[in-house]
Amino acid sequence: MIALVVVVYLWGYSNVPYFGDSLTLTYLLLDVTTILLIALPMTLVIITGEIDLSVASVVGLSSATLGLLHERGVGIVPSFLVALVVGLICGALNGFLVGYVGLPSLAVTIGTLALYRGIAVGLLGTSAVTGFAQDWTQRASQVIGSTGIPGVMLVFLVLLVIFTLLLHFTAFGRGIYDTGLSSEAAVFSGVNVKRTKFILFCLTGVVSALAGIYFTLRFGSARGDNATGLELQVIAAVLLGGVSIFGGRGKLPGVVAGVLLIGVISSALRLQGVTVNVINIIIGLLLVLSVISTTVLAWVSDVAARRNRAKGPRQTPQSVGSQ
Repeated sequence: MIALVVVVYLWGYSNVPYFGDSLTLTYLLLDVTTILLIALPMTLVIITGEIDLSVASVVGLSSATLGLLHERGVGIVPSFLVALVVGLICGALNGFLVGYVGLPSLAVTIGTLALYRGIAVGLLGTSAVTGFAQDWTQRASQVIGSTGIPGVMLVFLVLLVIFTLLLHFTAFGRGIYDTGLSSEAAVFSGVNVKRTKFILFCLTGVVSALAGIYFTLRFGSARGDNATGLELQVIAAVLLGGVSIFGGRGKLPGVVAGVLLIGVISSALRLQGVTVNVINIIIGLLLVLSVISTTVLAWVSDVAARRNRAKGPRQTPQSVGSQ
């Protein structure tokens, strides 16, 4: 996946006018930052074999909360904190129902998708709250020197390091993989499956709220319908990055590459005048192919393993003579 991102980027750099400009890089990263942020905890959730379809609604609810508090004269920093707490509560509700009550995450998060979006729209109605402090809105799009890289990417890199360490270098992370492979076996091996799922949904809620704060500041507008449909893009990027929808398999570097691949393809095609509908069709085909390829590769690997076991250990002439 990382190699594919490099190949597509080099193709765009060589064949698409203005694709190599620093301004193009800036807007490419700004466009995918929200997806990058949410994809980090979503990866961990899907590896456990669960899913969270309410993330975009949490983005909208945190945006609406931020706008409502700003409209009533609350300071920007306290508003940020309240929005993050709202995201934590949303994630905790999902985690409690999935982890401790034992309800299927698909059904739970479809319900909370509608619930959180309804509350968000109810807080602000159809109106938008604007007029945020200019220094904060500028920070959301400010670049680092002349690199063209937005400063918000530093926040993402910090979270990437934290989630990478958590997933790939801790006992908690090994428990996440064990849970995705088999919840029953994970319980017998000492993993607290209920608590693991609860924590992951809480993390997803907080990071989605953080993404909602960024989304609001970048566009300078708080609305209850912000980021509608974003959950599908996040899930598509995670699956495209090699995470199994059945759980138990996937790595964060591949997910980051999957998000960047979607961003690079979308940016290059937009510069060539391709419509959004065609871009969505291409990304959808990529997603289907990625899911099929991982399934086919897993099947080939299983067949090869069974054949090797059926053949058994080969006897050498020396071993026969010794017998």
